[in-house]
Amino acid sequence: MSGTNEKLVLDFIDAWNRLDYDAIYGAMSEDIFYHNIPMEPCNGMAEVKAFFDQGGFNFDGAQWDVHHIAATGHVVLTERTDKFRIGEKWIAIRVMGTFEIENGKITKWRDYFDLAEFQGQMAEVMGASAA
Repeated sequence: MSGTNEKLVLDFIDAWNRLDYDAIYGAMSEDIFYHNIPMEPCNGMAEVKAFFDQGGFNFDGAQWDVHHIAATGHVVLTERTDKFRIGEKWIAIRVMGTFEIENGKITKWRDYFDLAEFQGQMAEVMGASAA
């Protein structure tokens, strides 16, 4: 079971790398709990879609690099660098992710990252694009 769950998470990450939102949302359960810590959590697919579709920043590309992955039972842990392209610039965020899987769908997804690091990079990118 762990191997199947690990593959589901890797496929989910690959969907992000393609920005294939149908595959991204298709991997999650309708009652998904998503917490992009330290931000406010999302409860259910409607809130998750609102977060990503009308989120705080728009990006043109993504490249999530998995450095380590571990799976046991219904839980998959990832250590990643999530990169996002905004215009011609890239930001890179170090992330630890926890995915809980039930019946072949992600039911809980928590990502832990440094908000100050993210905000600093966003300020640089937005400042560069405004110049």
